[in-house]
Amino acid sequence: MFSETPSNSKSRTAAEIPARAGAGLKPEHVAEILETGADVGFFEVHAENYMGAGGPPHRQLEAIRERYPLSLHGVGLSIGGEGPLDGDHLKRLAELNRRYEPGLFSEHLAWSTHDTTYYNDLLPVPYDEATLARVCDHIDEVQDVVGRPMLLENPSTYVAFEQSTMSELEFLKEIARRTGCGLLLDINNVYVSCINHQRSAEDYLAAFPMSAVGEIHLGGHAPDTDDAGRPLLIDAHDREVDAAVWTLYETVVRRHGSLPTLIEWDNEVPEWPVLQAETQAADRILAGHDTAALRQAV
Repeated sequence: MFSETPSNSKSRTAAEIPARAGAGLKPEHVAEILETGADVGFFEVHAENYMGAGGPPHRQLEAIRERYPLSLHGVGLSIGGEGPLDGDHLKRLAELNRRYEPGLFSEHLAWSTHDTTYYNDLLPVPYDEATLARVCDHIDEVQDVVGRPMLLENPSTYVAFEQSTMSELEFLKEIARRTGCGLLLDINNVYVSCINHQRSAEDYLAAFPMSAVGEIHLGGHAPDTDDAGRPLLIDAHDREVDAAVWTLYETVVRRHGSLPTLIEWDNEVPEWPVLQAETQAADRILAGHDTAALRQAV
């Protein structure tokens, strides 16, 4: 399918993602990353940015993949959509996995398509039996076509459906049980959703099925207010990780150990040193846990 497949792609094996901090890869950062040999655990890319046949995006990604483990994150498959999955999109996703052999592959619990219309937003789903069955069928199809387990990311939400018959946590746990997929825990999404719905992020995280988690996401959010004057948070990915999210992350790491952790910064992208500083902050938390665990073992 791709015209610029590298000669060594057949012998390449998936590079395991270390329990360190990684960054979302941005084209404007690639040259500096390669020139400086940036000390980063891994890079994550949005799959849809690399579904063309070749060109500069693939040459850049090949150069990164030669030096760093890679995580592949899909944002357009519409796992929660009512219609069937786009077969062509799924084939391209499978080919990307074969070409780059990422250590992790993930998608969103959301929908973004209707008939032939594609939306820029990741839209929420009701938590009921019909949606659960449909999402599980879609995940089964993805894992069959791609040939590997995927991680499913918890959403950031702004509204709740009256037709929901179970909680988000019950919904996610049942998806993981039925399909065998893993989960991607986005702690910023947890905080955003819990503030918006006036719930406890601490309680949500205490009940999260951490045994299924393969990766953590951290990102920035934008504060706002709703029509009633209550706090409203927007999952903006346009700034540093908030102090409250760092605190939640520290609690998760202390309780459950170190996991690959991605810093998401997709809008108003800063210079590379700013983004790298965020990964270093996460690495310090991960290293602090490892040091404490080693002292207890001794």
